[in-house]
Amino acid sequence: MKIRLNYRLVIALVVLGLVGASEVAMELRPSFLRPGQHLFAYVGNAGDGTVTAVDLIKLSPVATISVGAEPSGIRAHPTRKEIWGLSSGGGYAWVLDVTTNSVVAHIPVGSAPYALDFSPDGSRAYVAASSSNTLVAIDCATRSVVARGRTGRRPWIARVSPNGKLLVVSNRDDATVSLFDAESLAPEGVVPVAPDPEQIVIMKDNSKAFVTSGASNEISVVDLKQKALLSNLEIGGTPDDLVLKPDGGELYIPSGNAHGLEVVNTETNEVGDFVLLGMSPTFATLDPSGGILYVSDSAAGRIVPVAIDMRKTARPISVGQDPQTIRITPGGDMLLVADTASNDLAVIRARTGSLITLIPTGSKPRDLAIKVF
Repeated sequence: MKIRLNYRLVIALVVLGLVGASEVAMELRPSFLRPGQHLFAYVGNAGDGTVTAVDLIKLSPVATISVGAEPSGIRAHPTRKEIWGLSSGGGYAWVLDVTTNSVVAHIPVGSAPYALDFSPDGSRAYVAASSSNTLVAIDCATRSVVARGRTGRRPWIARVSPNGKLLVVSNRDDATVSLFDAESLAPEGVVPVAPDPEQIVIMKDNSKAFVTSGASNEISVVDLKQKALLSNLEIGGTPDDLVLKPDGGELYIPSGNAHGLEVVNTETNEVGDFVLLGMSPTFATLDPSGGILYVSDSAAGRIVPVAIDMRKTARPISVGQDPQTIRITPGGDMLLVADTASNDLAVIRARTGSLITLIPTGSKPRDLAIKVF
């Protein structure tokens, strides 16, 4: 039996598809992008040691770049056309040139680095090496290590204060945070905190740091001027992420084993409201206005929008399997989610809460950064 193709119908469908894709691209193109500018996502794939570069206007992957074992700490450089990240397995920082999608530098930093932070002006990058108990400062222009410091045992993350003068490092095995001069990496103090300290958020006025515990239902509050512990705040579950409101007044803490969102008043250092979200809320990001918090529920495969002022959830958005890291594009047009188990990047139209597409990535995507260039 012969099947006759209606070539006119096929051509018409192809044309309609191209027109539809063009209209979607035009609709998604942010108004702030000047002619010739690009908007890309860079997705770190833990399973195969690569980064997938995704064109967010064309909604398609354009390159897969090998960066080394266990990529983590992926950040867009604030002033240079570069993406920086770490190879936790290789013990180095790597630099990706976004104009060529090629790695242009490997910088040894010590064993098992996990996170990277930039100085406010982008001149330096800071990395703590977990298995080496060291901290390094990198000159971003020369891509060379210019200072070193000794941390406590198993440092997890280094964060620089908004004024660029102080570094705060969480030491998991010591249950402390170490404070360093950001220029010389000279030690300035050690403060005891809750067990297994991990993530750090620093207030914009440089006065306090909030530190999560990986082993207890606590958030530590550290006075950075007095270099002392103010309190360990008890919350309903182990904290999984920290998101500071743009005005600095509140801190939002998803907790998977509490199944919801804790809210901390940063002025009074008190735990306030709790919002029940779902099975396992893990990571979160705020839209640019600070009005909507998007939280990934890794167990349920969805994103939960939360109207912060009203403490009210909207209709969940179904994405891929095991959604983890979540980011929003400048201007708040698109929400991006790394789906670790389904190996794709979910792209969501933020204003309607609708899934636009799933873009294939490498194996086990876990981290991502957004770059305009």
